[in-house]
Amino acid sequence: MTPTEYEYLRKFLKDNSGLDLSADKQYLIESRLLPLARKAGLSGITDLVQKLQAGSRQLIVDVVEAMTTNETFFFRDKVPFDHFRDHIMPEVIKARAARRSVRIWCAAGSTGQEPYSLAMCLKEMGAALTGWRVEIIATDLSQEVLEKAKSGIYSQFEVQRGLPIQMLVKYFKQTGETWQINPELRAMIQHRQLNLLHDFAQLGTFDVIFCRNVLIYFDQDTKINIFNRLARQIEPDGFLVLGAAETVVGLTDTFRPIPDRRGLYKPNDPRAPAAKPPVGAVPPRMAVMAGR
Repeated sequence: MTPTEYEYLRKFLKDNSGLDLSADKQYLIESRLLPLARKAGLSGITDLVQKLQAGSRQLIVDVVEAMTTNETFFFRDKVPFDHFRDHIMPEVIKARAARRSVRIWCAAGSTGQEPYSLAMCLKEMGAALTGWRVEIIATDLSQEVLEKAKSGIYSQFEVQRGLPIQMLVKYFKQTGETWQINPELRAMIQHRQLNLLHDFAQLGTFDVIFCRNVLIYFDQDTKINIFNRLARQIEPDGFLVLGAAETVVGLTDTFRPIPDRRGLYKPNDPRAPAAKPPVGAVPPRMAVMAGR
C-alpha cells in the first residue's frame, strides 16, 4: 500500500464513518481490507482503492463494515447497568409517572447485547413498569451486525460473556449450540441503520441515550459536533451514558457529569443551537459506528 493510497483510505473512512486513523495504522487497514479485496476478486489494496474511487456502492459499504470494531458483550462494564437500574430508571419512573412512557436510544447497538441487557433490566423491574410504554431504539453502522441483533441468536461463548446464568435461563431458549433471546424481549427493540455523522433528528427525543465506546474513534471536532446534536435529542432531565474512557469534559458544555456516577451525564441547555453534521459526510447506507 502506497502512502497516497493510505491517505485516501484514511480520508475515505473518516468521511464515511467518522473513524479517525493515525498515520501509523497501515497494518490495521491491510489486515482488514486485504481479505476483503481478495474476496471481491481484486489483487490487492491498489485495485480496491481504484474501485472505491470509481464509486462502487457495495464496496463502500463492505470497506466501512470491515473496518468497524464490533466488540461487545452482555452487561459490558457492569457499572452503566447498575446506574441504569439504581439511579436512572427510578428518576425516570418518577418524572414520567403522568405519561407512563420511556424512550431509550442505544446509539451504537452492535450485535444487540447492550440493548438486550437494558431490556432485561427493564423486565426485572416488574410491576414498576406495568402499563408503561417502553421504546428501545438500537442503531449501528453495520447492516450485518443489525441483522444478527434482530435475530437475537448468540453462541455459547457470547452468552457466557457477562450474562448472569439466571438471566440466561430466564430469557433465552437453547437450540443446539446456540441461544436465542425470547420473542418478548426481541419485540422491545427497534433496530435501525443510522450514521452519527448524519442528521438523526428524525429519531425524536429520548429520556436516556447510551452512546458508549464509539466516540473514542472520532476526532475532537466530530465528537463536539455529535455531543451538541445529542443534546437536541435528549429530554431536559434525561441521561447520557458514555463509555468508561469517554468524557464530555473539555469538549462541550451541553452536558455535565453527575458526581460519583462514572460515565453518567445530564444535559445543561437543551435549547443550544443545533449543530450540523460534519461537511463531507457521505450518505450511502452507513450507520453509527459500532463497538459497544
